[in-house]
Amino acid sequence: MEEAPKRELIKGNVAIARAAIEAGCRFYFGYPITPQNDIPEYLAKHLPLVGGTFLQAESEIASINMCLGVAATGGRAMTSSSGPGLSLKQEGLSYCAGDELPVVAVNVMRSGPGLGGISPSQGDYYQATRGGGHGDYRMIALAPNCAQEMWDLTFLAFDLADKYRNPAQILADAVLGQTSEVVDTRKPPGIDIPPKEYIVGSCKGREKRVIKSLFLGERELEKHCFNLGEKYKQIEADEVRWEEYLTEDAEIVLVAFGIASRISRTAVDRAREKGIKAGLFRPITIWPYPYGQMRKLADKTEKFLSVELNLGQMVDDIRIAVGDKAQIYLYARPPGAGALPYADEVLEQIEKYAGD
Repeated sequence: MEEAPKRELIKGNVAIARAAIEAGCRFYFGYPITPQNDIPEYLAKHLPLVGGTFLQAESEIASINMCLGVAATGGRAMTSSSGPGLSLKQEGLSYCAGDELPVVAVNVMRSGPGLGGISPSQGDYYQATRGGGHGDYRMIALAPNCAQEMWDLTFLAFDLADKYRNPAQILADAVLGQTSEVVDTRKPPGIDIPPKEYIVGSCKGREKRVIKSLFLGERELEKHCFNLGEKYKQIEADEVRWEEYLTEDAEIVLVAFGIASRISRTAVDRAREKGIKAGLFRPITIWPYPYGQMRKLADKTEKFLSVELNLGQMVDDIRIAVGDKAQIYLYARPPGAGALPYADEVLEQIEKYAGD
């Protein structure tokens, strides 16, 4: 018998923290930065109650390397921060990828570059999808657009990280992190996780195991990088996730993620009321990006409008997917005094380009 829904009013950041505990995370290492502080605040109180370890480290650099150490022993570990903090964690995340260790990192985006501010932004898209750190590696990146997905995608992030022995990131934003919504707090179905036969620890009765990203033998590093590349191809083939809304007959399709997709959906509804055939394509995995699905959509749609709370970053992936099969427009809104664009402002862009 299916379990009845468990509906609770939860803030987005708290949904991530609670889901992490339910997903089996027993180690959290982080350092405070607004607007994600609700996550460590919740975990500081509740993680020790289930036998877990919470540690406010001396720096972001220390935090990610502590996560690496836990992952090497088979534990589930998470860190969270915002843009500047994630920048400091990039070296460690590259090490996690090179060592093939599963770690979950949460970025509740604030505005930037530099110190920026706590106003909502999507300026860290490049950081999440282009690696951010050094070397040939990719990081699974999930982009929720509501508190329910903050809950659900946290479970998924831990499962995908373990399945592929690769770091995974949840890319949220200040609005989602601070907004309270009704969430069904049932545990979503998991995915198959292979045995962790790589972890270190007591080697009594077995051969020793070594986890490393330093390969000095002839062509050893080349082989390692090729092996990583094959893994990334598998992720791209099997783990793409997206959502479409009213795209079947759409003549112009908005493309947006996170909070921008919520605003865009309202704009699409208002455009439809005016007789404009608009639709919405929302990538849920921003890496791997749903290139193939967008290419298919470009076979029947003439125009795409990327709506982003930055100067235009995801639009590059739209161009890769669509090429010259359709016209691509951009409505870019970097943060300003904490303001989000209204749906009617996005509607003006739809009207402008639908008639172009």
